Amino acid sequence: MSKKWVYLFKEGNATMKELLGGKGAGLAEMTNIGLPVPGGFTVTTEACTEYYNQDRKLSNEIIDQINKNLAILEKECEKTFGDVNNPLLVSVRSGAKFSMPGMMDTILNLGLNDETVAGIAKSTNNERFAFDSYRRFIQMFGDVVQEISKDKFDYVLESAKEKNGYRDDTELTADDLKEIVVAYKKIVKDETGKDFPLDPKEQLLMAIEAVFRSWNNNRAISYRNMNDIPHDIGTAVNVQSMVYGNMGDDCGTGVAFTRNPATGQKKLFGEFLINAQGEDVVAGIRTPRDIEDLKELMPEVYKQFQETAERLENHYRDMQDIEFTIEKSKLFMLQTRTGKRTAAAALCAAVEMVEEGLITKEEAVLRLDPISLDQLLHPTFEEAALKAAELLATGLPASPGAATGKVYFTAEAVCAAVANGEETLLVRKETSPEDIEGMYAANGILTARGGMTSHAAVVARGMGKCCVAGCEAIKVDEAAKQFTVGNQVFTEGDFISLNGSTGSVYKGSIKTVTPELSGHFAEIMAWADEYRTLKVRTNADTPNDAAVAVRFGAEGIGLCRTEHMFFDEQRLPSVRRMILSESKQQREKALAEILPMQKEDFIGLYKTMEERPVTVRLLDPPLHEFLPKESKDIEALAADMGFALEDMVTIIQGLEEFNPMLGHRGCRLAITYPEIAQMQTRAIMEAAIEVKQECGFNVIPEIMIPLIGINEELTYLDKVVRKTAELVKSERKSDIKYLVGTMMEIPRATLIADQIAKTAEFFSFGTNDLTQMTYGFSRDDAGKFITDYKEKGILPNDPFQSIDVEGVGKLVEMGVVLGRKTKPDLKIGVCGEHGGDPKSIFFFHSVGLSYVSCSPFRVPIARLAAAQAALSNNKTTFTDK
Repeated sequence: MSKKWVYLFKEGNATMKELLGGKGAGLAEMTNIGLPVPGGFTVTTEACTEYYNQDRKLSNEIIDQINKNLAILEKECEKTFGDVNNPLLVSVRSGAKFSMPGMMDTILNLGLNDETVAGIAKSTNNERFAFDSYRRFIQMFGDVVQEISKDKFDYVLESAKEKNGYRDDTELTADDLKEIVVAYKKIVKDETGKDFPLDPKEQLLMAIEAVFRSWNNNRAISYRNMNDIPHDIGTAVNVQSMVYGNMGDDCGTGVAFTRNPATGQKKLFGEFLINAQGEDVVAGIRTPRDIEDLKELMPEVYKQFQETAERLENHYRDMQDIEFTIEKSKLFMLQTRTGKRTAAAALCAAVEMVEEGLITKEEAVLRLDPISLDQLLHPTFEEAALKAAELLATGLPASPGAATGKVYFTAEAVCAAVANGEETLLVRKETSPEDIEGMYAANGILTARGGMTSHAAVVARGMGKCCVAGCEAIKVDEAAKQFTVGNQVFTEGDFISLNGSTGSVYKGSIKTVTPELSGHFAEIMAWADEYRTLKVRTNADTPNDAAVAVRFGAEGIGLCRTEHMFFDEQRLPSVRRMILSESKQQREKALAEILPMQKEDFIGLYKTMEERPVTVRLLDPPLHEFLPKESKDIEALAADMGFALEDMVTIIQGLEEFNPMLGHRGCRLAITYPEIAQMQTRAIMEAAIEVKQECGFNVIPEIMIPLIGINEELTYLDKVVRKTAELVKSERKSDIKYLVGTMMEIPRATLIADQIAKTAEFFSFGTNDLTQMTYGFSRDDAGKFITDYKEKGILPNDPFQSIDVEGVGKLVEMGVVLGRKTKPDLKIGVCGEHGGDPKSIFFFHSVGLSYVSCSPFRVPIARLAAAQAALSNNKTTFTDK
């Protein structure tokens, strides 16, 4: 039996979106519940895949099924395709499984030619309408199928209006339109070398192929990349008998939502045009009217539409986006789909639908897109100001939000400008840990290099700062204090604006708007907390970041990176003295200077977090990162330390590494210099004891040893840490409890997790480095080729954004299984960037992690995603004790 490639609307239903696409499934469902839907059929997404498999050709089998279904449609409509007296005209529209508004192509009035246009004019007794439909068809067909620039047709149309002194298209007469048709056909002949095709069946097959081709047009590919839609699912094509909104003043077309897509308010929201076809509303050729005006113009039609809209929302139990046409005062439904909405509208609609009894709390939680919550947590650009802005370049959307300010090229310059009350943006080729103060002070960060998990991206997300990374179109010259885009040069003090949610860089200053969190947000979060089993912690290094995270519902700190504390201007000299010490005694003296400052850091964190768990990672980066790179800074350090300049240069060069990521860092530093781990352990323990004494909080420090790959590394450092911790307890006469664990970020560690668990009291997967080492990709450089990998089907997504389940995920799962084989109640979390990614959170839930940890502004996203994971898969997870 041959495969079914084509379905009549009455043969489908709402559950067949994968095969019929969203539009086809919607048309089928509306047909089957008895709504006024013009007849038609859908050529399936599988046919699209087959078209590409057959080297972009429709197979004979598909063509035969199209013709058979066309014959059925002719019989239902009592019209014949290509008939001179009573012709059937159709629309040809795309419709993928996932809604992609405006990304693919539509053709209306297909079936018109020099003979059928006369038949339409005669059967409707409206010559103007017939030739208006014909000129629209030629333009759409020429644009979509024959790939002729739409501007060429628009020029003819605008010239005809200008010549006759008309303002609107509706003023064109039948004779005007006949002249335009002739001019349009000449454009087709000039551009293609062939006459406009007049055989309706040839037109139909060409149009279907064009819609299939539009699946891979640039805007559709870009939209799928931005919205994480697979490239291999294809689009369906819907062929539907035409109804006409352009036959006169008792006709019209419009688009409406059953609720306001910006606010979620339960009220019809939409627009319509009288005497127009559907594309006119979208194209903006005329200014549409508010849907409420239809109540006065056509009260019966409005009442029917209102009832139909309510029926559709109740049927689908969700807000609907509806397209309709009115022909001779009769309503026809052309599409219904789940309406796209802002995050604020999604929250409002979800909560109110629960209150109305339309959906359950579980459904409300499952329905929301966790990532969309970013819209509510960060500033955005004022819409009108954004429309007027000039786009300069596009990079990676590394950290969401909107920011505007004057550009500066060093952290010092940013700090100085902020001290003078200026709004600033830090622009660098790439950032490093020594830029931390400038990053904190700036409104946003722009880098020419780096990926989604580069230093700039990770730190910006942790701070809640807007960041655009890897914007290779900008050429940064830090020495000259300028960057160029094309032939435009921007120097220190010039204004630009960044959209970290899209990766866009704009010229000049754009007004920003700070979003407000509604009561609906708190309600949804409370429901999410009822269902989730994964705990949600935050990655935070300062009391301010920790306070933000607690406000967003963080239940602890999963990663405190102590290296960020070392870059403070007040303590950097002591840190450098420690690094440049020539003996253990000198090093201990320098560490003694750092100890009280480090302790104050932890006291601030413990007070902010109260009795919530706090995991502190011991020093991780290689020591050379704390030393200056510029000649003038090296000279100043040599003078301050009493070194000869040549000796200082030699020392710095000796600390530099060929591959720092795999070099002398993490636990390796602490093994070489145990006194660093001893100082940090003392600071952690003394801070916890003092906060308990002062505030009464029962703090249980969690000390995390990074970069373990050999079990003996951990057993050695565990003894160093515990000896110091017990000494502090003895000195302070304290019985405080503490935990010593490790960061699982080297593949080998996951393979011997059962051995490591004999010593470690907790695991925390550092999935950033684990991904780097598993793939052999540098996360700072991968941005240069990851996009190519995705576009060419080598990778489905960026493994630094969503966990690679097959590879990295297998190592995580192995580490969990082996670790709990040794210690069944072992607490295991994740503190890499994946801890705030919804897809990754589903995986972490499935393998039984205790918690995820993410940047403060991702905490609500993680809470919602964890609830969705629990509701989607009620697998037992381990609680974060």
